[in-house]
Amino acid sequence: MARTQDARVELPAPMETLHKEAVMETAPHEDKLKDGSTEEELDPWNPPYPPCPPCPPVADLNVQVRFAMEWLAQKRAILATSRASKIITPDRTPESVNIALFKAMPCLTPILEKDSHRRFLSLFAYSGQGMGWGYVITPETFDNIIMQNALQCAKVALKGRAPELNGYRANPNYMTQYGYFPLHRAAEMFSVEMIELLLRHGASANLSTVGPVVTEGLLPLHVAVENTCLHKYLEDGLFHHQMHQDCSVADMKYVYKLVHLLCLPELKIFLDTVRLLAKHTDNLLDQLWIYIKDGKLTQTAVLLLAAQEQIRTGTSHKSSKVNSKLDGFAIITGDIVHKNTLQSEACENIMDSNQPSKINANNATLLSLIDLISRAGAALDLYIRAHPKVPYVMHVSHSEVLERVSLILKEHGFCRTGARIDIGDLCPYENVLSIEDRRAKSAAEVGYHAAKEEGKIKKISRGWELKYARRSFFPYWRSVLEPQSCGKMTFVKPMLTVEQINHDKRLGKSTHIGSAFGGLTGRVQPVANHQPRRLFCTASLTLLKVLRNA
Repeated sequence: MARTQDARVELPAPMETLHKEAVMETAPHEDKLKDGSTEEELDPWNPPYPPCPPCPPVADLNVQVRFAMEWLAQKRAILATSRASKIITPDRTPESVNIALFKAMPCLTPILEKDSHRRFLSLFAYSGQGMGWGYVITPETFDNIIMQNALQCAKVALKGRAPELNGYRANPNYMTQYGYFPLHRAAEMFSVEMIELLLRHGASANLSTVGPVVTEGLLPLHVAVENTCLHKYLEDGLFHHQMHQDCSVADMKYVYKLVHLLCLPELKIFLDTVRLLAKHTDNLLDQLWIYIKDGKLTQTAVLLLAAQEQIRTGTSHKSSKVNSKLDGFAIITGDIVHKNTLQSEACENIMDSNQPSKINANNATLLSLIDLISRAGAALDLYIRAHPKVPYVMHVSHSEVLERVSLILKEHGFCRTGARIDIGDLCPYENVLSIEDRRAKSAAEVGYHAAKEEGKIKKISRGWELKYARRSFFPYWRSVLEPQSCGKMTFVKPMLTVEQINHDKRLGKSTHIGSAFGGLTGRVQPVANHQPRRLFCTASLTLLKVLRNA
């Protein structure tokens, strides 16, 4: 089937498109900046390309057309390469293209759920409205690929070698219209495989969120750490009166319980995500110091435990401040002691005598946590990595984990007094999978156990397993990417219509509220009776806003 002008709204006939673009982009080449450089040199969306040379004086029209087409092809290759490999901010996608993508979502979403890259290529080639613009796959399209954890589709989109893509490919450093990058979305999804794929194709872990509809200044590492702290077991297992409190109200009993909880197998994929992003984040000690300075003990423990390899080698922060032979744990400890000394001297002059002891107690708990991870962290990390990768293969009971972790701590000189650690009766969220996903889960469980009995290693797919793990232990209706104030959130039209919502209900599917259609947190699942009421309230408010703006 031949591609028509209506097949993709942003792709008119090639000659017409390139001619118009050449006319529009000629003027900026003549504008000189104050430093003598041209604007295109600073804008990867419009990189400098060779001017069109004069056509040879021949009478043959075919020779002239071929000469012009060769130059246009060269120009297009330069633009496509720059736009697919450089950091692009802000989003350059027109609103009309996102509207076209919204209309294509009923066809695109089932393809991404099944991660069928052949069907994805076919849809892009023949009826992929809104999926490509300006020689790149739009950031909203790629964001939906990541949100569905469609690894095969992401691979073909990043490589861009398939003939159906016509030279288009995804840019792993292209900011969405909401101000975050693909790696932020992958970090929020806790998809280690997707993060590894993005990093292999040049994604930067040092790009921060920007804009009024996103929490500004977040690195992908921050997203992973903050979301890990929202794990249901951390919220349910820690002392309720100390939950999300800083070091001033914490003690060693709190620290021991926190370390035991982080070693549970249900937190493995969350710590794996933090560990991977930490390896590619610059100035890691500076990021750790932000949590320490704000007194966020849980975030500090997560980052210390997951990123201890980089911290221990002293290669995780600025060369001007660090001695490469000095342990990062020693550097942090020294900074805390130095800060504590300065604060104590200030308090002696302007505060009562009780205040310095409070600061000392605060830092004493923090220093004890750092000392614990510094001495026992390697053994704890080795134990955590030995846990199964998928949650349904959890054969280790919580009591066994607590005993093993206590033994590791005792072997490294940490013997707590009093009663044993009690984390309570922890349980995941229930009924988080659709009927189709439950069938896939049951079939995978049967296949795994059958293969185990035969002594074989069964390869486990990573489709529904990630969804099950994330929705069983993480409140996916919350997002650290969203600003704290709901008044800042804006909804991008077009929205879901009543007919589309009813159509999804008849099909037994969840309502699709993706990143381009009203929210950052993805899809809203049907609410189970066992889930918190706040999920129902969040979903209801979101749908009301959707219908109001439809």
